[in-house]
Amino acid sequence: MSDISRRDALAILGVVPLAAMLETSPERVTRALDAARAARLQNTQFKPQFFTDHEYRTVRVLVDIIIPRDERSGSATDAGVPEFMDFIMIDRPSMQAQMRGGLRWLDNESVDRFGAQFVAATDAQRIAIVEDIAWPARARPELSHGVSFFNYFRDLTAGGFWSSKIGVEDVGYIGNVPNRWDGCPPEALQRLGVSYDIMNTKASG
Repeated sequence: MSDISRRDALAILGVVPLAAMLETSPERVTRALDAARAARLQNTQFKPQFFTDHEYRTVRVLVDIIIPRDERSGSATDAGVPEFMDFIMIDRPSMQAQMRGGLRWLDNESVDRFGAQFVAATDAQRIAIVEDIAWPARARPELSHGVSFFNYFRDLTAGGFWSSKIGVEDVGYIGNVPNRWDGCPPEALQRLGVSYDIMNTKASG
């Protein structure tokens, strides 16, 4: 995943409506996002309802490989993406088998290669696995299950991140924020041959 910036690549994915990607209603997505935000505001440690403790640790590691913290903004875990995913899994039972099976595949692949589960592997070992499944066009056929899982997981990570407060700020979106407009620039008025004094006179007349 070193050919282009992870964050820049995922920003493209982030413009896809999250509800469409998840094949669910906007209301359910909003509910999951609100629940994730509420969980992040609590001082107590979040307790996932779907993920096991080990799965949740794996999710936290993987989302931050996909969207790490950088000089511009926080990481996927900073944005509450793991909490968001847990709520989505509870809300969408049809997605649970793919998620759980994919996380198990990731552990099995890491054990086969390095003798340790994904969370216990080194950073370099984790990236080696991710590099092999992040690009479908060049992935080896025997890694097809991992490729399918990772692309699904990456889309979910991107959707959760760019729907979060951190993600919205990351792309510089300022919609629904009151702004100040000082009127048309003088040079533009001059080109049009009008002035505010003339327009005000016509309006009052």
